[in-house]
Amino acid sequence: MRVHSSVIKKAAMEKLRDRGITVEEIAEIAYEMQKPFTPHLTMETCIESVQAVLNKREMQHALLVGIELDILAEKNLLSEPLLSLVRNDEGLFGCDETLALGSVLGYGSIAVTTFGYLDKYKTGIIKKLDTVKDGPVHTFTDDLVASIAAAASGRIAHRLRDEEERLSDLQNLDSTKQVG
Repeated sequence: MRVHSSVIKKAAMEKLRDRGITVEEIAEIAYEMQKPFTPHLTMETCIESVQAVLNKREMQHALLVGIELDILAEKNLLSEPLLSLVRNDEGLFGCDETLALGSVLGYGSIAVTTFGYLDKYKTGIIKKLDTVKDGPVHTFTDDLVASIAAAASGRIAHRLRDEEERLSDLQNLDSTKQVG
């Protein structure tokens, strides 16, 4: 039996909400990443971009898997040594980054490099999730939030270029009409 995409999206969004994560908090990170390169960037654009990223099945699937693993670790329902690796966010345990990185690959090298930056320097809600001690486990969740923000940033950058090229094409077309 197939699971309808609306059910998957709803479940993924609920998982984020249950972890205390909002679209706006993720959009703030995308805004911070793209503002230096996009002078007229608005938060509305960033929110729309985050929502578009969250509409992708691959991102929804990654969220469901990663957050579920964090929840199972909180409940001590993973076997050892996996339980300790996830609960302690072991530095050499790269499965969390691998899952998150796979989710940004469709948004180009900008998204990939932005993800690497966010994974290293943690900002906004990512930092808050990463620094929780003796509470909820966010080993996968913090990286998945970084991947959403990075993908949204890559999407914004590519859309900006598309818009610039569209305007340039219109100007060239207008110039050609004036000459002819």
